[in-house]
Amino acid sequence: MAAKKPLVIVTRRLPDVIETRMMELFDCRLNINDTPLGHDQLITAVKEADVLVPTVTDRLDKTILEQSGSRLRLIASFGNGTDHIDLGTAHERGIVVTNTPDVLTNDTADMTMALILAVPRRLAEGERLARSGHWTGWSPTHMLGSRISGKRLGIIGMGRIGQAVARRARSFDMTIHYHNRNRLHPDIEAELEATWWQSLDQMLARIDILSVHCPQTPATYHLLCARRLRLLRDHVCVINTARGNIVDEEALVTMLQRQELAGAGLDVFENEPNINPKLRNLENVILLPHMGSSTVEGRIAMGEKVLCNIRAFSDGHCPPDRVLPS
Repeated sequence: MAAKKPLVIVTRRLPDVIETRMMELFDCRLNINDTPLGHDQLITAVKEADVLVPTVTDRLDKTILEQSGSRLRLIASFGNGTDHIDLGTAHERGIVVTNTPDVLTNDTADMTMALILAVPRRLAEGERLARSGHWTGWSPTHMLGSRISGKRLGIIGMGRIGQAVARRARSFDMTIHYHNRNRLHPDIEAELEATWWQSLDQMLARIDILSVHCPQTPATYHLLCARRLRLLRDHVCVINTARGNIVDEEALVTMLQRQELAGAGLDVFENEPNINPKLRNLENVILLPHMGSSTVEGRIAMGEKVLCNIRAFSDGHCPPDRVLPS
């Protein structure tokens, strides 16, 4: 007699090929309408599921996890970050948590590099002007931006994505500076010709473009606070494809309004999906709807990791992408 398949509850629509495979392997409950689950629906899900497959928009805090049933033993999150899950409570209740690391590095780095190119060259402003019907023709001083060749790129967080951005930036003849909790191995530092700054404040005062790639933790909340943002010179562009609350958004808006910064490229925001109206009114800001990792290939690779983690756990093995509390 075949073993009973675990009940897997998926909170959002996933790529068809992943959902099809889940239906083949497990007793799977899909979210066909892709409507985000509310608080009460998440509670019902953790009570009924053997395995829950949430995404980064499903906040599984203590109030929800404490109501999980005895069946729930695995949360196989569809995403790299786990700041939406109370890892401590999950661990206390014997619930294993996994994520999908390493598959989105290049996609996010590509998007970051696109913003590094687009903001200084004012591509979004130019595109809007071309569509508006008000463009009157070329002139020598019109829509002047800044070149990036020879500029100093400051990277906060030199993990896989930060390093991938640095490699792309080097091909544009940018100079790499970085702040990280730990200094890179000398071989990597030499390959990237990167300068490490133990002091974030000192680095901020010397760069031309700033790109944020550190994880969201209590220690990185408003890491770029008003005081630190004021260390940046007025020609600097700020790029954030990491997490919105790493940057003090109100302070950033104020500096952009006063032209104390040249511009910003933001794929993440403090109160997603709500975007500060002041940001929407700024011409020197490119706003994207959290699409840094949005490629077909990336989403399928994420789904394959979820499948691998569930299968390993169901077979009695430690899943390859287990995440433990700090």
